[in-house]
Order: sequence, then C-alpha cells, then structure tokens
Amino acid sequence: MAEIRVKTSKRIEALNITELVEKTMRGMEGNLLHVYTQHTTCGLTINEDADPDVMRDILDALERMVPAKYPYRHSEGNSDAHIKATLTGSSVTIPCIQGRPAFGTWQGIFLMEFDGPRERKVIVTLI
Repeated sequence: MAEIRVKTSKRIEALNITELVEKTMRGMEGNLLHVYTQHTTCGLTINEDADPDVMRDILDALERMVPAKYPYRHSEGNSDAHIKATLTGSSVTIPCIQGRPAFGTWQGIFLMEFDGPRERKVIVTLI
C-alpha cells in the first residue's frame, strides 16, 4: 500500500492521475489494483483520457445535475461537492495483467475535485 498526494488548483476539475498511480504501483505485487481517496468532497473515476472534452462534458453535466448555487442545508457551502463525490465514488478497482492495469484503449483514472483547490490523499493498493 502506498499514498499519493495530489494538489488541485481549481474548485472543480478532473485530474488524470493514471501515470502517477502506475508509477506508485511499480515494485508492488498483486493482480488487482485498488485506488481510494479518504475525502468526502472529491471522487475517483475511470473514463476516457484521450479527449479532454469528455471530462469537461462530465463536469458540466454534474454541475447541471447538482448546481453549486442551491439552498442546501449544509452550512459550509459545499453540499454540491459532497453530492458530486457521492455520484462519482471514492474508489476504482482495476485488474492487472503482467503488473500493469488492464485499461481499455481510452481509459484513465481521474481524481474528480469538487471543493478545491486542496491537497488530496489517494491510497494505492495491489491485492
């Protein structure tokens, strides 16, 4: 198990952390990669990493579904971030073949920041 620190620079953004995860898992043994974040206002997802417009469209769609400006009850002003993080989830699991994640052709791992900028912890485990 290893921990990665990821710095975000915007309130809402999608950061491709695929290379960082692959670098971190080098030397670890296992056939199942599990990537997890301990935070409640960011998430992790696997999606297309070839065309950045895909992630922009996803962030735009999440904003339409869960707008930042809404009369939420949570007093910290970041309820939308909590809801978006719930929709994306806090972990991803990928099978490994010959020590590498078995991604599809266009897949990558993204940290989905919804309440930044912040420094986020991501735990990488090979099982």
